[in-house]
Amino acid sequence: MLSLTPQNQPAPSWYIASANMRLNCPPLAGVVEADVCIVGGGYTGVNTAIELAERGLSVVLLEASQIGWGASGRNGGQLIRGVGHGLEQFTNVIGEQGVRELKLMGLEAVQLVKRRVEKHDIACDLTWGYADLANKPRHLDTFRAEMQELRELGYGAEMRILEAAEVHQVVSSDFYAGAMTDMGSGHLHPLNLLLGEAVVAQQLGVRLFEQSQVTGIEYGPRVRVHTASGTVSAGQLVLACNAYLRDLQPQLSGKVLPAGSYVIATEPLGEERARALIPQNMAMCDQRVALDYYRLSADHRLVFGGACHYSGRDPADIAAYMRPKMLRVFPQLAEVKIDYQWGGMIGIGANRLPQIGKLPEQANVFYAQAYAGHGINATHLAAKLLGAAISGQASSGFELFDRVPHMTFPGGKHLRAPLLAMGMMWEQIKEAF
Repeated sequence: MLSLTPQNQPAPSWYIASANMRLNCPPLAGVVEADVCIVGGGYTGVNTAIELAERGLSVVLLEASQIGWGASGRNGGQLIRGVGHGLEQFTNVIGEQGVRELKLMGLEAVQLVKRRVEKHDIACDLTWGYADLANKPRHLDTFRAEMQELRELGYGAEMRILEAAEVHQVVSSDFYAGAMTDMGSGHLHPLNLLLGEAVVAQQLGVRLFEQSQVTGIEYGPRVRVHTASGTVSAGQLVLACNAYLRDLQPQLSGKVLPAGSYVIATEPLGEERARALIPQNMAMCDQRVALDYYRLSADHRLVFGGACHYSGRDPADIAAYMRPKMLRVFPQLAEVKIDYQWGGMIGIGANRLPQIGKLPEQANVFYAQAYAGHGINATHLAAKLLGAAISGQASSGFELFDRVPHMTFPGGKHLRAPLLAMGMMWEQIKEAF
């Protein structure tokens, strides 16, 4: 079994139990040199390392715990088109054409994952099919407008609108007012995807170090990145920590709010019973602020996630917390046992757009963070953009993201979470009407 359970992770996940392999990367020791040092061993860090190594740069990656310990190894496994929320809000900054380019990049991002999986034959249970679920009839109008816009952007995947009477074609629940299906999105085993990508990075010459928490950074023409037992000297630095950045770079950490999300996995249901729940084996996501997301695993479990906590404290019993949410959707599972429960932090920015850029006062320090819970595709896009920018290639996509300003959350690290929680509560009250 792959050991990815530090003391502050509440329980082993199904992903850990079903991991394809174990990585045994040493901690950093002594002084090493590289063209680029990357901090963070999730999708952003590992895939940026691949992009840079493919361009001939030497790369060292430092992970404080183990590869995949953060959100990349704990998320819901949903691979969904798009990047950001409400992109029209950025028209004044990047123009209508810039907004259109962001939307097109959100479609390309899914294809980046698909191509990486296919090129390197990564076994991660990649399955196509996704459904946005309408909690209210008015959501169907939103779906129709979105489908029209996607067609105008040239999105060629099969999509359908399902009315309330048809929704049982994709989910055996009476909880929804309809759905929009999308065969260009889907789901996968997120930890196995990342572990496969880490192997690719190693094969390309990337040096991966685990148990190597960064204790300090010296900025300058050559950056020096310190851990308890070593130092990396590099020409350029990438901060890819997302919700786990903490105080390492306060200018960036103040712009991303860690929020807890939680997942349970049932006992194996058997193929027949599992497909009775989700007949077309699609990933599912509803439209509420504190949304539900769920899918079937390859061994026919229901993997059910949701909630959004800003307190920094996980529920004492995640299964007890999440089970009523699952039963609200699937009351027919009342007697089913929960085999696994786990949680983790996602990174959310104030405007819900991924933050990709470089520090204004440090031209050789790059970053990507704040994927707002939709990180599988967005991280791969960020890695592509970072790889191009760091290697000196012109990248209009990187420049677009870098131009968008991002607000620092008010209240400092102690008050920003309660303030946002109050805002989210207000949004939940509004959506009830």
